[in-house]
Amino acid sequence: MNQLKESTHNEPATAAAASAPYVPTLELTKGQAAPFAANGGLSYMSFDKDGDAGTAAATEAALRQAMDGEGQRVIDMIESASPGPIETSRGIGFRTYDECVEYIRANGIEAPEGGVALPLRYTIHERPSYSIVSSNALWHDTTRAAEVEALRKEEKDIERRGLYFPQILRDARRIEEYYPGLSPYTPESMDKLGVSLAHCDSACQNFYDAAEVQRVFYPEMEKLLLEFFPGATDALVYNHDVFDIEYTGDRTEDQANKNPGVNNFYANIVHNDLNDNSGRVRCRELLTRNLRNFGREQRYTEAEADAKMSRRYMSINLAKPMETVQQNPFVLCAWPSFAEQSYITNYRVYDDRVGETTRFTYRREHEWYWVPQQKPTEVSMLKCYDSVRDGSVSRYSFHSACVDPTAPANAPCRKNAVVRSFVFF
Repeated sequence: MNQLKESTHNEPATAAAASAPYVPTLELTKGQAAPFAANGGLSYMSFDKDGDAGTAAATEAALRQAMDGEGQRVIDMIESASPGPIETSRGIGFRTYDECVEYIRANGIEAPEGGVALPLRYTIHERPSYSIVSSNALWHDTTRAAEVEALRKEEKDIERRGLYFPQILRDARRIEEYYPGLSPYTPESMDKLGVSLAHCDSACQNFYDAAEVQRVFYPEMEKLLLEFFPGATDALVYNHDVFDIEYTGDRTEDQANKNPGVNNFYANIVHNDLNDNSGRVRCRELLTRNLRNFGREQRYTEAEADAKMSRRYMSINLAKPMETVQQNPFVLCAWPSFAEQSYITNYRVYDDRVGETTRFTYRREHEWYWVPQQKPTEVSMLKCYDSVRDGSVSRYSFHSACVDPTAPANAPCRKNAVVRSFVFF
């Protein structure tokens, strides 16, 4: 069910309210279908109450959805289905990775040279979802124990509404074989596909030291972006994540001291970090409020931010391995293969903002890329947002982690750093 009805429980804050946060209008790409989103796609920022940026309204919506039973019906359908493949409206999916691998082998699904056929996990629930982030004060409110329990269950249930689907990964280094004249090492590749590659010999010695990453690696990535994109006038790397499930040191996240910790999981469901609303909201709050910025301090006035954002800007994620990747590769999907597809909004509810990420349902025609045996000097780049929406360039990519069934059983898992950035023109 497409959730494109105005909320009947909340009324948007008036634009004249002096304390109202920046509220974006929904700006879909030309030809793109409307998203599966709450409030007709309207940002929760428009439901601001006493400066809460719409977090109370989003929390109420999360609770209603957690209790309405629809999500549980999807889980019941998955878990009560007969063993083997499950027919969905988009194709055949599988509850387990191993079942999907067996299907791939039994049906002789093969990849071109440098590629691999493997399972990727997609949501099958075309309805917006809500995640109350771990730092939200709600988790520590003893007066709301029943609500906390309902939301905790819903958080776990989101992942239960996914299935594995067979897909083919192509070698991103060979993009020119699929698109003659298009090198993956060019901004043209990013414009067309939302995906590109770059080279970096980093001087960063310890990616587990957040302060060193910010002092050394952030400027390296900003320099790379400015050199990669002709006409770019400014690049801001604003945070990073470190992925290493085998790490035995302290993983603690400390946002106050700009330390993201070390992730002990890989996001193995197809998703994107931003969308039409959050690309602009995240940029604006970085420029004018320096909000959750691990990089160079930003103190733009509202007018200065308006001027900067009136020109083209993009959000780019850059992923660099610490050592050659042998297992759990980072995989990217090319824009032309899903440009008209609706995304599904996931609302991330903080105490002071409501972020928006996206998930996607399976399509056989999705065009996936990886960098097999990705080296520490190879940086994979993906677009999370582009302010250009006339269809002339890619608007975003989506991505996932996965398990490579062709890797040795004892292959070490991926260790890499991912930085998030905005590039301005």
